[in-house]
Amino acid sequence: MSGSLTVRKLAVAVSLLPLLAACGTASHSADGGESSAGGGTSSVGSSEQLDIPADAGADLKKQYLVQNAIAACMKKQGFTYIPIAPMDMDLEDSWADSGADYKLTKKHRQRYGFDIYAGIVYPNDPQAMGSKASQENETDTPNAPNERYVATLTPEQKAAYDTAMGVTDPEAKASGKAQPAGCSKSAAEKVYGSAAAQKRSSDQEAAQQQANTQALNGDPKLVALAQSYASCLKKQGISVTTTQPTEIGHMVRSQALESAPPALRAGDVNPDGTPVEAMSKDEALPLLTRDIDLALQDLECGREFRSAYFPKFFKAPAPVGGGAG
Repeated sequence: MSGSLTVRKLAVAVSLLPLLAACGTASHSADGGESSAGGGTSSVGSSEQLDIPADAGADLKKQYLVQNAIAACMKKQGFTYIPIAPMDMDLEDSWADSGADYKLTKKHRQRYGFDIYAGIVYPNDPQAMGSKASQENETDTPNAPNERYVATLTPEQKAAYDTAMGVTDPEAKASGKAQPAGCSKSAAEKVYGSAAAQKRSSDQEAAQQQANTQALNGDPKLVALAQSYASCLKKQGISVTTTQPTEIGHMVRSQALESAPPALRAGDVNPDGTPVEAMSKDEALPLLTRDIDLALQDLECGREFRSAYFPKFFKAPAPVGGGAG
């Protein structure tokens, strides 16, 4: 796993709404019949309601409630929307192979390194990031039923659904126009409160995340261990650009990504206007070998640091840059 994980909470549930809205516009019933494109004037198949897991935490429960509220709202307007079960993203599980679990991370890096070249070398391995197999697994997303449903609709039907859902036209959004009232907005307000209340909650979360970041970066033990981590990297000939506890854990991988050849971005255009050609497996193999060595050196140098960092990070998560993976 790469990068860093922000604290989800309100932002996750609300940020899903535009995606869900874009997934489809519906004026066909679930059983294949048709309803009025205007919505609310003819019967459609009964909208599903998700069962909320008994052990769901408060944040996850709210995400379920938003989905069910959208489905119920759209049904009232004569449309069908299939609610999508939210993912229960456990913070510790999310970081398990990013250094939180040393043995698991070592096993992962011994084969995939930093996941920069593994997808090219192992195209049929679904665990290799960017591989053909992993991309094929992503094609049938949780939102696939709605996407297939939308594909059958006429432009007029889609436009009617967008109005009911409250989807903002891209050009209107770019001009700064407010999102129109619709099911996505009303569902969020029903669960999270008014727009003002949501902003207050978002602001409070941002302030808490900033406080968490400052606490981690100011922790004397983590600061000392980060310095030792950096010294070890330097002895290995690895460049060190930061010793901040919230940054150093993903620093080496970030540098490896930045120095990766343009061929990894097949489809881009070179400065002279010619297309960038994809890297071959033979070309990627020696780069993967070097990437594995680098990833393992980073893991070993940061082992003691990560063992102290992650328990504190899990108690008080920090935003982007707050992980040590």
